[in-house]
Order: sequence, then C-alpha cells, then structure tokens
Amino acid sequence: MTELVNCLIIGAGPAGYTAAIYAARANLKPVLYTGIEPGGQLMTTTDVENYPGYPDAITGPKMMDDFQKQAERVGTDVRFGVVTKVDFSGNIHKLWIDEETEIHAKTVIIATGAKAKWLGLPSEQHLNGSGVSACAVCDGFLFKGKEVAIVGAGDTACEEALYLSNLCPTVHMIVRRSEMRASKIMQDRVIAKENIIVYWNSETEEVVGENKVEAVRVKNKETNETKDIKVEGFFVAIGHKPNSDIFKDWLDLDEAGYIITQSGSTKTKVPGVFAAGDVQDKIYRQAVTSAGTGCMAALDAERYLAEFAH
Repeated sequence: MTELVNCLIIGAGPAGYTAAIYAARANLKPVLYTGIEPGGQLMTTTDVENYPGYPDAITGPKMMDDFQKQAERVGTDVRFGVVTKVDFSGNIHKLWIDEETEIHAKTVIIATGAKAKWLGLPSEQHLNGSGVSACAVCDGFLFKGKEVAIVGAGDTACEEALYLSNLCPTVHMIVRRSEMRASKIMQDRVIAKENIIVYWNSETEEVVGENKVEAVRVKNKETNETKDIKVEGFFVAIGHKPNSDIFKDWLDLDEAGYIITQSGSTKTKVPGVFAAGDVQDKIYRQAVTSAGTGCMAALDAERYLAEFAH
C-alpha cells in the first residue's frame, strides 16, 4: 500500500529542516526523510559561531538537534530512511524508501546536501573537527592568530586561503602541481599576498597530532624531500560532491552534479520538484544560506500546491 503526501522533504540539514518548519506551518503536513547522515556536514562541525541567534556559539550536532525539535514541534513527520529511487514522470511523484516503501508526493523538496571531498588520510579523518576542516569560512575564525595550512588549487581554495590570510599570521598553501586550476586573477591575488606561502608540486602525507592538529607533513614530488610544517589548523579545499546521483535521470545537473534551479527560485525543471541547500548551491555553502533556500522551497511548494488545487 502506497502513501500519498502533500510535501516530501529529502534531507535533514539546515535546508531540509527549515523547509519542514515552513511547510508544517503552512499546514502542508510535510514528511521528512533524514537520509544516511541526519544533520549533514554540520554533524562534523564543533563550534558554529556564524549562525544568527546563537551568541555563545553552538556545536553543529546540537544545532541540528534544535532544528529537528522545532520542525517536529510545528508538525513535521520526521522519519529515518533513505530515498533509493525516484520516478518524476507524472504529476504525482513516486519515491521509494530503502528500496521498499513507496511514497507518492504532490511536491518534493530535495535537500540532500553535498559531501566535502577529502584526501583519504586516516589522520585527516581522526582529527576532523579537532583542527581539520573542509570550510574555512565556517571555521577559520577559530584559528585567528594561529598558523594554518590549506590544500587545494581551485578558485575555492584560493578564496579560502585569502580569507584565512586576513585572520592568520601565515597560511601554508599546498598545491599538487606546478600550477593552479584557479582563474588567473585568483592566482595573482594569492601569490601577491605576503603571508601566503605556496608549496608547489607538493602532497600532504600526514596530518600530525594525537588529539589536535600540530603539524602537516608535506612531500615535494620533485625532490622527494619531506618536512613537517607546524600548524594548528588544516583546511581541505579540493571540492564537494553534491548528493544528486539518484536524480540525474530526471533533473538537469551541471557539470559538477549540482541540481540546476530556475533563477531566483528553487524550482527544478520538473513541476512540483524543488531543490534547496548545498545540493544546488556551489557558491555559498553556508548553514544560513541553506536555511534560506529551504524557506524558499517550502514557499514555492505551497504556491505550487495552491495552483495544483485549482
């Protein structure tokens, strides 16, 4: 037996929970499926200091717990499960949860987020949240006045290195090749910045430290020389992968896999299907901007249902 819902929300991060709060208050009776990682990337964040309304900072997991409680209090049906298949061919959208339960939805809000790409070092994962981060804008302020390293060679890595250079005495930037992938203007800005040291043709071998980052071990691929650079923060800026694979046969994705939405809205190319948060935002990727697009998606879904009813 299938279940018909007005609004199905996929994902339990800031975008998904905010969409749920707005949808529930509009009496859409939303059902939210959390996915494999309820809370998303914030679950690996220690102190969140840049989200309005938390003057004393808050841990990422506690913030997501607050979001969930608020969504449930206003009437969201939060369920644990993973959407494993979708069919957006009709006016009523079909989705399967854990390959078994079939849900029919009048509207769908996709808020599945994105995963940061990592180097794959055990030490990197061991110290994630204890000096290792994949978001300089989120966590850089915690390292004000401290030495940090960043690995990456694209525009995002350059932007984050420049951001850190305004907070930290020295930023050690590790680049695998003899050139960057970033745009020329971004490269020029990085090279011109006196407190950014670029290590060309270099790879990160290890993040050194037992309970916190103490150094990063870097190997020069030309000379085979290895050295430890003393730092207290290590930032990985080698890209993100949006969690959009199961939608690729139905929605338009860009070359990196982000869901394409109409300008100024969360509408996808399929009527009644909306996308919010990091699965469609490759520029800002902040909790507060994700929450904003979650609000937009719920309002878009509410308007769509009002038109659908007529």
